[in-house]
Amino acid sequence: MSLYNFKKIEPVPTASDFIDIILSKTQRKTPTVIHKNYKISRIRQFYMRKVKFTQDNFEEKFKNILDEFPKLDDVHPFYADLMNVLYDKDHYKLALGQVNTARHLIDQVAKDYVRLLKFGDSLYRCKQLKRAALGRMATIMKRQKDSLAYLEQVRQHLSRLPSIDPNTRTLLICGYPNVGKSSFINKITRADVEVQPYAFTTKSLFVGHMDYKYMRWQVIDTPGILDHPLEERNTIEMQSITAMAHLRSCIMYFMDLSEQCGYSIEDQVKLFHNIKPLFANKPIVLVINKIDQVKPEDLPAEQRALIEEIINGENATVMTMSCYSDEGVMNVRNSACDRLLQARVEMKMSGSKINDVINKIHLAMPTARDTVARLPNIPDGALNRVKYDPNDPNRPKLAKDIEAENGGAGVYNVDLKDKYLLADDEWKQDVIPEFWEGHNVADFIDPDIEEKLDALEREEERLEQEGFYDVNEPMLDSDEEDLKNTADAIRERKKLIIQAHRLEHNRNRAILPKKSALKNANLKAMGDKLSKHGLDPEAAVQSTRALGKKRNRSEAEADEAVKEADADVRDEVMAREMSNLGFRNVKQKREADKQKKLVQTQSNKFGKRGESDRAINTKMPKHLFSGKTSMGSRDRR
Repeated sequence: MSLYNFKKIEPVPTASDFIDIILSKTQRKTPTVIHKNYKISRIRQFYMRKVKFTQDNFEEKFKNILDEFPKLDDVHPFYADLMNVLYDKDHYKLALGQVNTARHLIDQVAKDYVRLLKFGDSLYRCKQLKRAALGRMATIMKRQKDSLAYLEQVRQHLSRLPSIDPNTRTLLICGYPNVGKSSFINKITRADVEVQPYAFTTKSLFVGHMDYKYMRWQVIDTPGILDHPLEERNTIEMQSITAMAHLRSCIMYFMDLSEQCGYSIEDQVKLFHNIKPLFANKPIVLVINKIDQVKPEDLPAEQRALIEEIINGENATVMTMSCYSDEGVMNVRNSACDRLLQARVEMKMSGSKINDVINKIHLAMPTARDTVARLPNIPDGALNRVKYDPNDPNRPKLAKDIEAENGGAGVYNVDLKDKYLLADDEWKQDVIPEFWEGHNVADFIDPDIEEKLDALEREEERLEQEGFYDVNEPMLDSDEEDLKNTADAIRERKKLIIQAHRLEHNRNRAILPKKSALKNANLKAMGDKLSKHGLDPEAAVQSTRALGKKRNRSEAEADEAVKEADADVRDEVMAREMSNLGFRNVKQKREADKQKKLVQTQSNKFGKRGESDRAINTKMPKHLFSGKTSMGSRDRR
């Protein structure tokens, strides 16, 4: 694959579309409502956000354009020169520079107006500053109209360029126009290049791909070249010159000896010598096409000498073919591929990296250990198994035959141990000991383990009969005993804490109300119960009687005196409060409260919470809930 994919470059909008996209995004992605009664800090923040958001959108768009378009200093020299030929690198760099300058100008405008917005003292001034900032950004964008239009044209043309990998195996077809270059690439690849009987049918580079020796090959068809100075060549010819100069490939120079292309053999040889400096360090294949019309043997001696000069002077391989009759087409392709593979290997061998590779390669040559001749050995019966006849009584017995003899499928079980290679065949059916943690269990088994186990069991029975220990008693060691005692102590402590909490919670709360307690109290039963427990019931009985007894007159009069004194103090405090509220006395305050209630009576009928309550409880009147009126009736029910 090519290292560069120019088809992924996003379209470049025009200047007006650019402004519409950015301002529309600002309107959609930022708040749009502000009121003059907001705090001035909130108003400033509102408009500062608009300006910063617009600047960020411009920055993002410009950065995408600058990053996606290839930089001529970073791409392969082939693409750099090709873009210079097609688009003029000065204009290309100037357009990208204008976009970068616009980005910096917009950043500076946003910075200046955000600084001014920090000191905005009203909604109107902040809004005008925001409008001025966005307007200056739009003006800067309008000045980039020509640069953006040029970059869009470049993007469209770049997306139509073929994907050429400068470093892969490449066959480069070149020569005069109309000598059969496009016909050849159509024969050996899946490319579909237009072929016409006139010059310069091919006006740009075309790429095809093929497979040879399980490898992928790239074949490039170049436009025709004419024999004149470099500065006089047009854009179409310069594409071919650029490809020959920068691509590591096998040069296939096509010649037409029949001169049906419109150019003589001398002109074609002269063109070869003219562009020969571009072929340095590259394998060259001289392809003589249209041999169905004229073969090299039919040429005069002078013209054959010109071709021999090319062969001897440039170490070129001469191949003949005819695209019309398909004669020699595959031989030309194979020869060119072999020449290129050989040249690439020689180039790698002559480089410095080959030393690191050779040091890692070791070719082992085994030496004979004795003088015994060991001929190839074919096992017995191997030749007979090549042809298997199921009706032959002397045929070798297969696993299928053994299965049929032993009951068939579902009855016969394959003996997987039968193929074991052991020193003694009797060992095949032995039980394989298990392994545990990498150790063989059988290595740790005592051969007298059975006898020792029987002796231990007999000793246990004897101790049980002698009553040495009780079988039913749980056996606990010292650690388990301590753990059990600790757990019991914790449980007991938790119970005490719960009881103390309940006692504290219910200490100041009567279980029964006072009236109920007095009504249901039975003094005699209470005294008997306290006496039974050895307590003096007199104090409890007197206290209970005092709670149920009515107060005497003297106690009641004392209470009334206290209440009157409290009322005088309360009236004095209330009079002081009335003066603070603007009333002369309490009577005037009560009259005001009475008038207040009268005024609120009407609004209270509507069930409103207050004067500011604007709620409408009944959204739909009665006539909307009932059916239509019938003819001659106003009753809606």
